[in-house]
Amino acid sequence: MQLVCPAGNLPALQAAVDAGADAVYAGFRDQTNARAFPGLNFSDDELRAGIRYAHAKGAKVYLALNTYPDSARLAQWHAAIDKAAELGCDAIIAAEMAVLAYAARRYPALPRHLSVQGSATTAPALQFAYERFGIARAVLPRVLSIQQVERLCDKSPVAIEVFAFGSLCIMVEGRCQLSSYVTGASPNRHGVCSPAKFVRWDEFDDGSRTARLNEVLIDRFQPDEPAGYPTVCKGRFEVGGETFHALEEPTSLNTLELLPRLAQAGVVALKIEGRQRGVAYVSSVTRTWRTAIDRYRREAGDWHVRADWQENLSAHAEGHQTTLGPYHRAWH
Repeated sequence: MQLVCPAGNLPALQAAVDAGADAVYAGFRDQTNARAFPGLNFSDDELRAGIRYAHAKGAKVYLALNTYPDSARLAQWHAAIDKAAELGCDAIIAAEMAVLAYAARRYPALPRHLSVQGSATTAPALQFAYERFGIARAVLPRVLSIQQVERLCDKSPVAIEVFAFGSLCIMVEGRCQLSSYVTGASPNRHGVCSPAKFVRWDEFDDGSRTARLNEVLIDRFQPDEPAGYPTVCKGRFEVGGETFHALEEPTSLNTLELLPRLAQAGVVALKIEGRQRGVAYVSSVTRTWRTAIDRYRREAGDWHVRADWQENLSAHAEGHQTTLGPYHRAWH
């Protein structure tokens, strides 16, 4: 199985490749990708350097073009595809049909991966994207049980990639309404949940802090309490007289224990989430998964999850806790 790792900047790309990533995924510094934070992503020259670095070490670079343009801005996504082909990207990761159609028409030799933002959860959806846009791979949304993943691997006309580790999303991928409800800026179209211009932190004399999104109070943190980036889904709210994480607790997906089952199902790539995370996260998480995958490849019959692997991954998880998320559901 291929290990696909996040690259929010050039140092993170180099760290992922050095730690054993088979491929990295990156984005331009604009709203064509779903991690359009200030200070993140690549200029043309940086991506050119990153591709050169990755290719020299046998790794691939995929360009995320996974947001949804409106008709007035579609030319910007087309130009990004042109640039991906010019720079030598190994594939694009896209969700919107006009973007996929343009890439298929203009650059048929440039592989097209259907993004998780495309929300393809059925065999007919995958068949449609394959027939109409010639996709080579599909990234499954993080809403499926392991049984559903296995069934899709069996019926899909294209290779399947799944998220293995990192932040979860409680919304149907590519269909988020929560962030735009508070800010008016859709993460599906503008590239980021909780745009930085709407975020406000306040610190108080006792060391406590509050986080607001467009002046809406999202969370309050005690002096020694770790504080994550404020999003509506992971805020704490008063419900029925009790204040708690009403929608989703800060936690990270961790499918390490399912690695053999995913491999046997025919999953071709495991993706690590986290282009907004730092070099230390990318390097450590990539190295752990590289070790686990290589161990399984050599010793499939005697493979087991090591405690130090799980400890390392938990240390980098949101809220320092992990979950199998929808994977553990018994749905068939």
